Amino acid sequence: MFQFEPAPFVPYKNKEVLEKCRNMKREDMEKHPNPNFRIHIVPDVGGIWVGDMVARMVRSDLLDEKLVMICPNPCPLTYLAVAEAINRLNVNCRNVHIFCMDEWADQDGNIAPLDYPAGFAHSNLKYFYGAIREDLRMPLEQFHYFTNENIGDYSKMISDCGDGGADVCYSGPGWTGHIAFIDPCTPEFGCPPIEEYLNMEARIVTLHPMTILQNSLHGCFGCSGDIANVPPRAATIGPVDVKNAKNRLEMHDLTTMGSVSSWLRMTSRLVLYGEVTPLVPSSILQLMDTDVYVTEAIAQPFGCWETVGY
Repeated sequence: MFQFEPAPFVPYKNKEVLEKCRNMKREDMEKHPNPNFRIHIVPDVGGIWVGDMVARMVRSDLLDEKLVMICPNPCPLTYLAVAEAINRLNVNCRNVHIFCMDEWADQDGNIAPLDYPAGFAHSNLKYFYGAIREDLRMPLEQFHYFTNENIGDYSKMISDCGDGGADVCYSGPGWTGHIAFIDPCTPEFGCPPIEEYLNMEARIVTLHPMTILQNSLHGCFGCSGDIANVPPRAATIGPVDVKNAKNRLEMHDLTTMGSVSSWLRMTSRLVLYGEVTPLVPSSILQLMDTDVYVTEAIAQPFGCWETVGY
C-alpha cells in the first residue's frame, strides 16, 4: 500500500482513528458509548431545527418564560421559516433572547459592522429578527451580537442572561470540525487539556486556513473559491458557552449546493466517533447531553470513486 503522512496543515492526524471513522458502517452510526449523546440519522434536518425553535418560542410565550438561544449564521432560509411560523401562530417573542454564535473580524481583530453584507449579525437581523411581525418581535436589545465593545464580556452576557447558560445552543461543524468559529490549532485557543479547554470563553480567533477555504464556497462569498474575500479572523463564543447550555442540538447536513459532494462527510464521523480533542472542537459534544441529527446524505459510505471528478 502507498503510505504517507497527512499534510502539515491538517489538524487531526491519528491514522488509526481516521481509518476507523472513514469505515463506519451506516448500521452502526446511531450507536455511541455516551447514552446522552444521541445520534439520529434522518432524511433532512431543516424541519427538525425549525420545529425545535418554534416549539421553544411558543412555550416561552405561553408560560411567559425567558428563552435564551445561541444561534448559528448565516441561515436565512431556516430563520425565514421560523419567522413565518411565528407570524402565522401569533407567537409573542417578548421573552426571547437571541445570541449570535460568531462574527467576522479583520486582521486587527475589528469585528464586522451590521452593514457588512456577508456578516452574520447582518443576516440574522434581516432574515430572522426583521422577518418577525413588528407587534410580535422581541425588543431590539434582546438581539445580541458581537461588537468591539462586548467581545470581552460576551460569555458573561450569555451566562447572566440565561441564569448560568443559554437554554439551547444550535450548531453544525465546519470542515475543521469547529463549533462556531472555535477552530483547531489557533494561537487563541491552542490545544490545552480538555478540562481547561471546556472553560475557555468567547474571544477573537485567527481562522484556520481550512475554514477560510470552506467559507469561500458559501453563497455570501459567491460560491466560487474567492479565498481573498473571506475575512482572516472572527469573533466566537467559547467552549464554555457550549458546555453551559441547558440543551444542545447539532446538525450535520451540508453538501455542496445540494450535490453528492460534501466536505462534511468525513468531518461528521470525526466529530461523532473520534477522540474528544481540541483538534476536532465539536467533538466536545460527545461529553454532553446532546441531540445530533445527521442526514442520510452525510451518513452514506464513501471511498475511492475512481470515475468521479469534482
